[in-house]
Amino acid sequence: MLRSRVFVIGLGMTKFTKPGSSGMDYPELVKEAVTEALSDARLQYKDIQQATVSYLFGGTCCGQRALYEFGLTGIPIFNINNACASGSSGVFLCKQILESGNADVVMAVGFEKMATGSLDKMRKAQKLDDRATSHDHYIEVMADTYGLTTAPITAQMFGNAGREHMEKYGTKREHFAKIAWKNHLHSVHNPKSQFTKEFSLDEVLNSRKIHDFMGLLECSPTSDGAAAVVLCSEKFLAKNQRLKAQAVEIAGMKLGTDQPSVFAEKSNIKMVGFDMMHKLAGELYKETKIGPDDVQVIELHDCFAPNELLAYEALRLCPIGKGGEIVDRADNTYGGKWVINPSGGLISKGHPIGATGVAQVVELSNQLRGRCGKRQVSNVRHALQHNIGIGGAGVVAIYKLAEERAKAKI
Repeated sequence: MLRSRVFVIGLGMTKFTKPGSSGMDYPELVKEAVTEALSDARLQYKDIQQATVSYLFGGTCCGQRALYEFGLTGIPIFNINNACASGSSGVFLCKQILESGNADVVMAVGFEKMATGSLDKMRKAQKLDDRATSHDHYIEVMADTYGLTTAPITAQMFGNAGREHMEKYGTKREHFAKIAWKNHLHSVHNPKSQFTKEFSLDEVLNSRKIHDFMGLLECSPTSDGAAAVVLCSEKFLAKNQRLKAQAVEIAGMKLGTDQPSVFAEKSNIKMVGFDMMHKLAGELYKETKIGPDDVQVIELHDCFAPNELLAYEALRLCPIGKGGEIVDRADNTYGGKWVINPSGGLISKGHPIGATGVAQVVELSNQLRGRCGKRQVSNVRHALQHNIGIGGAGVVAIYKLAEERAKAKI
């Protein structure tokens, strides 16, 4: 049986904010995002047949608690925790549900209600010190290479990966700072971004150091927020022609986990999932017959500035070791080959972990639909998503407007 094509037909998200500043609990955040997504799709919650809800910090069945605000309709609700790739993993599961024919309208939701400070603080609050952590082997790689410090663990992971890249390939410290400077600049025109302030390159370079060379303005903040997308099958879209003009097709999507090299090679670059993402990107391009040169806009996982540069290479935008050249040519911003993180990325838009992957879909779909105002990328035909979670989980996806293809086949 042929798999159904899958379309994103409704988009919604809250403003991402400093933890606690909105005064909203997670059911309220989810309600705002879902209400907007349902309104965009011109549907009601009773039309949703299955849903995924992604988050890291919360108890069991928080997804049900949040969606019960809309009514108790008895649908299957999946709670997903897949590190920083939780939201996109939820979208992936929704795609599989639709492809299987088990539903025609589903919804992926992501949220996080966080605390100020590093993630280490929230992990300690969960009081799970009596069991193995999901990242203990990753810490061993750092201990065996650059050693451990008192800095937040994730900052050490990605800071060390950047340090290794500089040592291996001659990348400059300024390359990472320019990435963060660029993302803060992009966010100025995103009203739902946590930060909308433009910083100078000197301010980025001289911001308070978090780990080694890496400063505060090169790190994504903890954030509160939620995002939601409504997805449908080919059959549903055929019966609802009014949605055809706004439908965004998921041309391809890959979810995967780490390769053996993540620990075996004692490389901090490999340890943060480089080989996983490089493999997934290659498979995605082969499957869709859409490559990096066909893409105009990219939302990628810049949890720390070094990871954006690593992602350039993992996504095969350039040869391995040459990520700095994309920065030098300004091929990552308006007027360059790609516009990367027009939303401001995690560094400036914010990083409410469970919502991040879903929010990337919202931004890319809005870019394809031409709804991004002053940050709109011109002539967008294909959009690329990259979302990674240490532990590990990785998602890459390509999106495109469905209307022309729909005219021929629906």
